[in-house]
Amino acid sequence: MANDYDFAASLMRILSEKYPTKESIYEKLIYLQSRLVMPKGTEHFMSDLHGEYDLFLHIINNCSGVIREKVDYVFGDIMGDEELAEFCTLIYYPKEKIAQIKSQRRDTPAWYRKNLARLLRLTKFMSYKYPSFKVRELIPNRYETVILEMLNTHPTADEAQKIYYEKLLSSVVEIQSGEDFIHAFAALIKRLAIHRLHLVGDFFDRGDRPDAILDLLMTYPESVDIQWGNHDVLWMGAALGSEVCIAAVVRNSLSYDNTDVLERGYGISLRPLTMFAAKIYPDENPLRAAEFAAAIMMFKLEGQLILRNPDFKMDSRLLLDKINFDDGTVKIGDKVCKLTRADFPTLDRNSADIYSLTDDEQAIIDGLKSNFTASAKLQAHVDYLYKKGGVYLRHNGNLLFHANVPLNDDGSFKKISFGGETFSGKNYFDYVDRRARRAYFDRRREDLDFMYFLWCGLLSPTAGREFHTFERAFTDDRDTWHEPADAYYTLIDDPKICDAILTEFGLDTRSGHIINGHVPVRVRSGETPIKAGGKALVIDGGFSTPYHEKTGISGYTLISNSRGLRLLRHGKIADVKAALAENKDIESTTETVEILSRRMTIGDTDHGQGIRQEIVGLHKLLLAYQNGTIQPKA
Repeated sequence: MANDYDFAASLMRILSEKYPTKESIYEKLIYLQSRLVMPKGTEHFMSDLHGEYDLFLHIINNCSGVIREKVDYVFGDIMGDEELAEFCTLIYYPKEKIAQIKSQRRDTPAWYRKNLARLLRLTKFMSYKYPSFKVRELIPNRYETVILEMLNTHPTADEAQKIYYEKLLSSVVEIQSGEDFIHAFAALIKRLAIHRLHLVGDFFDRGDRPDAILDLLMTYPESVDIQWGNHDVLWMGAALGSEVCIAAVVRNSLSYDNTDVLERGYGISLRPLTMFAAKIYPDENPLRAAEFAAAIMMFKLEGQLILRNPDFKMDSRLLLDKINFDDGTVKIGDKVCKLTRADFPTLDRNSADIYSLTDDEQAIIDGLKSNFTASAKLQAHVDYLYKKGGVYLRHNGNLLFHANVPLNDDGSFKKISFGGETFSGKNYFDYVDRRARRAYFDRRREDLDFMYFLWCGLLSPTAGREFHTFERAFTDDRDTWHEPADAYYTLIDDPKICDAILTEFGLDTRSGHIINGHVPVRVRSGETPIKAGGKALVIDGGFSTPYHEKTGISGYTLISNSRGLRLLRHGKIADVKAALAENKDIESTTETVEILSRRMTIGDTDHGQGIRQEIVGLHKLLLAYQNGTIQPKA
């Protein structure tokens, strides 16, 4: 008991350093208690961006349609449709729109004053749910003082305020800073529209600009979190120096025909690989030859990894040693399949270890490893993924993860063993997160191997599927292409299963939701992202262009605000040229998922719980000041 008392007293003394007077406590308590009743901020959830920078940029710029909704609300009765559309385009693309206005010789002082006044009015409306210090934090640097002064004007209150307001606007235009302030207001409006951005995995592969997406996010305020997808952990493992992850990343990039992200985005040269591939496959298309060479290296390195990690349970992928070179077949399970090609010049059929790299292959892998680990930009992006990311997140009563919680067919949590220890449910997710972080800090081979397991293991919570890469690449037998998946994907539509998962992660089953991506929702085929009556939401709507035909849409954004949950289904994106020339926006339709019976406040959020704890501590300190236990400063 004495130790508890000493600890509490120490905490009070530390708190008294921050709040040395009763007056400082009064001020903080008034602010914190009033903060609790403000509406909660708007959260946006997106998943499976897969390098589609243009689509992501437009959705971030229009804040998934939220900005158009606010503009319509504020100006719908005084502006026509064409004028509303042009004003929105100015907010989305201020640099490009102003350049267009200049080319049309419409950039008059009156044009700047009118649009600055509109931007100011919209900003005032959107800033009402934020305290003044938070608005200041969101204003782009160098503009805080003037913009805050503008926000504090009340031109309709009296004539003096009106004169002051108009002078502020005209002064900005007179000194030719109107363009700069339009940029600043546009950035502030976008930041006010999205209080927190949740990205539920898979930045990489398929699309050609994951690097640009991460560059953009790194300029964002702090309110971004990431749940790692299997494509992310593959690239993370490659950046940390895993040879098998490197081979898989290169093979994927060649397969998706987007090597620019490696060569131009991250400065990783594929020339040694393509030269080697051209030499051993002289009759092949150069890119296909390089893809084939990378695939064989990947299968070899993967085989080595599987043999030294029996806990991964990936033996079904050991197929190189099942090839019959005499008749060009491969044994897959109990089935013998004809190979679509049988030229494997880098496989030594007489070797005791068919999974060993040749000297030339090892030299190529060594060179690629050097490039991956030396790429400053790739390393910065992986640092960001580790800083902002994790395997899962519990936030405001919701559970976010990329793929699946491993389940048995009866809905019970799978028991998964590594190194003699057994894990399941939340305990397994925590273990996976620890090992992924240990790979970042220690770079030990067993942990780098684990990153590859997370990419493609059936037992991986970021994958949950048994990949059949070899079968799809080298056989025409489609029966072998079927990839077994975890029971989670079929059971998630059961409310009882959702309740069991939410309970396992310590969340309220009455109000909590499971939010994940990974599996594209085929809207065109009648599938819905809303599972188990709204308890689970699968928000992979196919951002990646190759999936648009399958899903019939261009992705989802889930929006959670103080009034409930709604899902935006994005249609075809207008490119920047069309957006500017015709003021076109992305076509999105909205679906209400949940309407709350009362408006949700900050007091109902995780942040609100922290505020309440701080309030309790301040009341205890105030009592200590009042009874003389601790002396306040004069």
